[in-house]
Amino acid sequence: MDILLYIASGALVGLIVGVTGIGGGALMTPLLLMFGFPPHIAVGTDLMYASLTKAGGAISHHKQKHVEWSLVRLLAIGSIPAALVTGFALETLFEDSEQYGTLLSSALGVMLLFTAVVILLRPKIQQWSASTFKGSLSQYRNSATVLMGIFLGVFVTLSSVGAGAIGTAILMLLYPALRSTNIVGTDIAHAVPLTLAAGLIHMYLGNVDFYLLGALLIGSLPAIHLGSQLSRKVPEKLLKPVLAGILFTIGAKYAFF
Repeated sequence: MDILLYIASGALVGLIVGVTGIGGGALMTPLLLMFGFPPHIAVGTDLMYASLTKAGGAISHHKQKHVEWSLVRLLAIGSIPAALVTGFALETLFEDSEQYGTLLSSALGVMLLFTAVVILLRPKIQQWSASTFKGSLSQYRNSATVLMGIFLGVFVTLSSVGAGAIGTAILMLLYPALRSTNIVGTDIAHAVPLTLAAGLIHMYLGNVDFYLLGALLIGSLPAIHLGSQLSRKVPEKLLKPVLAGILFTIGAKYAFF
């Protein structure tokens, strides 16, 4: 019966992702922890889940010319090496996965809090960035993009959260002139190699449950498509604050308790 529960969970998360566009990691990892999976299995399995579910979206956005590949490269220059170094640190600084479980949980809490804030303040972030990154500040964009990639590489590897919502916020901050479709397409295109690299690192560490991964994919892939079809009929202004409140509550639990 467990497999039916996991398939249903994948479908629920996939439906919410399809309707709201909010990253699955912010929803899936806490759900797996609630089911009793240890942090390293929840994070590692969710990273592989994210890389596979986001790949189709990246291909679709590429075909529609929504991906700014120069920005993907800048983010990846920072994020991929950072993910590899983070994985190496987990392997060398800790004797086993149980020892870094608390670190993963704390990182998850921090990233969930960030995600909740980003969801609530997205319009204000866009307004602030449009007035801030002008003139002389624009010359630092490339360096800032690489640095933000490093931030994502470390914390996505530790928590599986952030490649979506926080990656989008970074692009909105640094490149306010980009259309929203290009921001989303570029973020998804970068999220695929980042979550894949981080997921392979966790696979090497033995942190991926393939039975669970298969069940989640069976449920989520059709549900994401259904959610995208329903997105026009769901009151986004109501749903996103509710989700932000849930993520903030869960994030506070793991970050501070």
